[in-house]
Amino acid sequence: MARANTKIGDVFSVKLDDNSKKYFQLIAFDLTQLNSDVIRAFKTVYPINATPDLVEVVNGAVEFYAHCITKLGLKMNFWENVGNITEIGTIKDILFRDTSNYGSKAGEKPIKVSNNWYVWHINDKDFTRVGKLEGENQKSYIGIVINPLGIIELLKGNKYPINYPGYE
Repeated sequence: MARANTKIGDVFSVKLDDNSKKYFQLIAFDLTQLNSDVIRAFKTVYPINATPDLVEVVNGAVEFYAHCITKLGLKMNFWENVGNITEIGTIKDILFRDTSNYGSKAGEKPIKVSNNWYVWHINDKDFTRVGKLEGENQKSYIGIVINPLGIIELLKGNKYPINYPGYE
């Protein structure tokens, strides 16, 4: 198998089940978060055999933004690259969040609500520590690098990761 190369604007189709699929688009590489890929995933669910106009797809409502490794999802056959659209939307206002309260040692209960948050925009030089997540920061997206199976869970409308703390 040839090495998968991805580039800004690439659009990917993800099979959700035997009857439906969704799309996402690679919109940036975030140096702040391990130089990972940033995607925007779209809300519209399409029949599995549909071939929608990709311009229409990328102009659809955005469901979420996430960090992932698009090449890994291709390699694992979890999604397919279906084209490239140069329109990627405005990325300067996308806000991500993370907390040092994610994860727990063996035998410990995970923290359900964190008051130790930090936020950043794509390619910020630094993370901004905000403590309790309030106001506009509550609209931020989870900023950890999510594995391909996690991206599929999010596309299906499920919480991922399931043990990631909330802010309220």
